[in-house]
Amino acid sequence: VDELIKAALHTDPVRIGIDEKELKDGNELATVSGLQQGYVVCPSEKRFLLLFTFLKKNRDKKVMVFFSSCNSVKYHHELLNYIDISVQCIHGKQKQQKRTCTFFSFCQAKSGILLCTDVAARGLDIPQVDWIVQYDPPDEPREYIHRVGRTARGVTGTGNALLILRPEELGFLRYLKHSKVVLNEYEFSWSKIANIQLQLEKLIEQNYYLNKSAKEAYKCYIRAYDSHSLKNIFDVNTLNLIAVAKSFGFSAPPFVDLPISNKPKVLVRSKLSGAGYRKKPKAFKQLHKR
Repeated sequence: VDELIKAALHTDPVRIGIDEKELKDGNELATVSGLQQGYVVCPSEKRFLLLFTFLKKNRDKKVMVFFSSCNSVKYHHELLNYIDISVQCIHGKQKQQKRTCTFFSFCQAKSGILLCTDVAARGLDIPQVDWIVQYDPPDEPREYIHRVGRTARGVTGTGNALLILRPEELGFLRYLKHSKVVLNEYEFSWSKIANIQLQLEKLIEQNYYLNKSAKEAYKCYIRAYDSHSLKNIFDVNTLNLIAVAKSFGFSAPPFVDLPISNKPKVLVRSKLSGAGYRKKPKAFKQLHKR
């Protein structure tokens, strides 16, 4: 059990909902034995706080974090580097030369954080990845298996995988079970999660460029959610847009035109400051020292 579990989760993970013995007695599991994998149940408004805490405590590890859209990768790459969590990124909107350069840089690093879309889920052999974090759930169990396949490589390889689910998304575990994927549930104390929401909202409100990037990421997150193949589990109508907006650093949902199925256009407007990119709120200057 790695740093997140030591610091933020109870020491004994609780296995629920999936009978590992039953699966093993039937057919082989879909993932390798050296992979320790689990999930946490996290409401929308706490998702970034959980991710921030995890990455901050695992800076000395090699971590890959998967997102559902290129714009979400771009935004979190800009945000995390801005608040002194050094990360790299790979996504489909980058030129091939840039992706290749980042890939080799991450391969050669002993530790580091790589934010990515599913463009990095297949065909990339990256050595000694400690953690696969699925910040946004995959479109189907097959994609889950491809993502976690980036760690625990080889016959004796070991690694860890963490899937972050909203309470409304727990039905996805049934699909994973059907695909012979065994997960643990990790219970955790919110008192161990960094409480930086107010500082985050202030930063996004005051920083024009991060605000713009956050808005695009927010919009793409909802569109990706709406296009999910498992609509009975990932139902866009279950999203609390105020809570979702908070995970992108907004105090209220920004004004965006979202032509999504079975959902009226989002017409809530948040205040937008024209402050410059280089000004960093004092509260954030100390975050990396905590």
